[in-house]
Amino acid sequence: MEMEMEMRAEEDIEIGEDITPPLTPLAFALHDSLLSSHCSSCFSLLPPHPFPPLHFTPTFPHNPHHVLSSSSFYCSPLCSTSDSPLHVSSAEPHLLHLLQSHPSTYPHGDSSDLRAALRLLHSLPATRPSARIAGLLTNHHKLLHHHDHHRIRDGARAMFLARKMRDEAPNVCSDNSSSVSPDDAVLEEAALCLVLTNAVEVQDKTGRTLGISVYGPSFCWINHSCSPNACYRFLVSPPAPPCSAEKTPLRIAHFGQGTQIESGVCSNNVFIKECGSYGPRVIVRSIKRIKKGEEVTVTYADLLQPKAMRQSELWSRYRFICSCTRCSASPLPYVDQVLEEISAANFNSSSLSSDLNFDRDKATQRLTDYIDDAIDDYLSIGDPESSSVRLEHVLTQGLSDKQSECKEETSQLTYWLHPLHHLSLNAYTTLASAYKIRATDLSALYSKMDDHLLNALDLSRSSTAYSLLLAGATHHLFRSESSLIVSVANFWSSAGESLLTLARSSVWSQFVQRDLPVSNPSSTGKYRCPNCSLADKFETDSFHGQVRYADFDYVSNEFVDCVTNFTQNVWNFLGLGCQYLRVVKNPIDFSWLGTIRYSSVGEDIVRSSGTEVASKCGAGRRISGSEAEGYNNQVRICLFKLGVHCLLYGGYLASICYGNSHLTRNVDKILDLEESIESLS
Repeated sequence: MEMEMEMRAEEDIEIGEDITPPLTPLAFALHDSLLSSHCSSCFSLLPPHPFPPLHFTPTFPHNPHHVLSSSSFYCSPLCSTSDSPLHVSSAEPHLLHLLQSHPSTYPHGDSSDLRAALRLLHSLPATRPSARIAGLLTNHHKLLHHHDHHRIRDGARAMFLARKMRDEAPNVCSDNSSSVSPDDAVLEEAALCLVLTNAVEVQDKTGRTLGISVYGPSFCWINHSCSPNACYRFLVSPPAPPCSAEKTPLRIAHFGQGTQIESGVCSNNVFIKECGSYGPRVIVRSIKRIKKGEEVTVTYADLLQPKAMRQSELWSRYRFICSCTRCSASPLPYVDQVLEEISAANFNSSSLSSDLNFDRDKATQRLTDYIDDAIDDYLSIGDPESSSVRLEHVLTQGLSDKQSECKEETSQLTYWLHPLHHLSLNAYTTLASAYKIRATDLSALYSKMDDHLLNALDLSRSSTAYSLLLAGATHHLFRSESSLIVSVANFWSSAGESLLTLARSSVWSQFVQRDLPVSNPSSTGKYRCPNCSLADKFETDSFHGQVRYADFDYVSNEFVDCVTNFTQNVWNFLGLGCQYLRVVKNPIDFSWLGTIRYSSVGEDIVRSSGTEVASKCGAGRRISGSEAEGYNNQVRICLFKLGVHCLLYGGYLASICYGNSHLTRNVDKILDLEESIESLS
């Protein structure tokens, strides 16, 4: 039976500390769509005139005149020199040529998994398939019994053919891949399974996925938890001098099969030839305090999904059932209860009543299908208006099940999502983005101050409201499950940017006689809040070059109190004309929900507005006189102050997860905005 490997802390580790030095990968590959825009070595953006592989002339032994064209480019001669030999000798160009000339060989889309596996195979010493290769679990037999085993078989055959093309003749690619026996490609299968089990998606600073990378045991032996105490970040930049990676010691130790294997140093080279100092590097960082001897964990799944979805994803991809403290808790933790909470009500001509005995699985599936389809209108079809209308509809009116029947009379059973349900959070995310795109498009079409630009400001206001609601909702969950810090940091930063953009819109001049004056301040000190110490703390920490997290709880509580006060002054303004936002009494303090079960949010909407609810949120209407009163300088100043707080706090949380550079980036954004505004007092 395969024993589990794990990593444990060798010393006490405080929150917001690097646990590992930058770890170089064993194998990596850009996604196909980015091969022409990003460096195939370090994953950074290519310059206008990129560098091709060094001395790239891969030919076939029996036909030296047959030359392959390269699909890889580099940002610098150093990256080209470092990566070109592996790129060519691994048969990566031969694979790309095979897939381009014979697409049916591998009809499963992106080839980055296959190319990373080819690189891994070339770097391996002579080996044979086993449960572990280079110390890493392959999951070979488990994955081959998976429903997607055809992808593995086809991928292994394509890899086998590419390696054969490299070693023998170009016409190999014309052979039918089905003629390759499974026994011929056993080693390729094992390598591909290793990549599928251990690879992580490499993301840039914006969160965009660039490709995949496989790291050694110092990273891959860190196990999963749905309540992890660590996260990781990538260094996507040209390679640094070799000595720079040695400054941070490895503060965790390998444990496996009851024996400590190694500690204090990165042991990748014990198992496999490293890629050197190039490739996207990874750093593991603590997001909670970790005691000496405590296991270090990260997450392999989306922590804002409910338990059932996380378990399904982990089993589908990694073939294990999570038994972490969050998953094994009974009853379910508060976070997992609200992430899947649905209520239902029966409608007929005479009454409205809650229904406690409905089919929750059926309701969840129907709501999931509807919301996924509405989001797809925006992401795939490019129709943000249709998407936002449909999402507003399901949030305000619920989703009816007209097939439901009672013995005495036909009734209309309607399902509502809890405001903190994971589908609600997905809807808020999409609405914030869709309204922003609609506002931007409308502003670009019209330059004169007219109803169109006023509607653009209206749409921007709705986008800001949903961005703030998303940040507040996830922060509410974060206070019960601190491992959500990565998501919360991003949402607060996004809310801050949205608030500041709204406050600086030139359309305000239609309503505000006095614009916010211009100056050139030198620090955020000009906007110190009298009720919290955020600006003071960050100015002091920036001076010392290191953010201190010992008073993390105090800073967070101070922030929430201050932001709650600001929000009370602007939330009615942000929610104008949007029925669902009017029902949300406070996007920061969710005590208004009462009990988590059967919150009756949908029933409140129906009782307050009748069953014919029509959401007019940003729906191409004129701003009424009463609404125009909300567009005043006091509201605008409050929006700006709220935005500064959100951006600072988002940077503070991000610095815990990723380091000080993220806090500095958010402070720089505020300094840029301060060039437009002198005083908020």
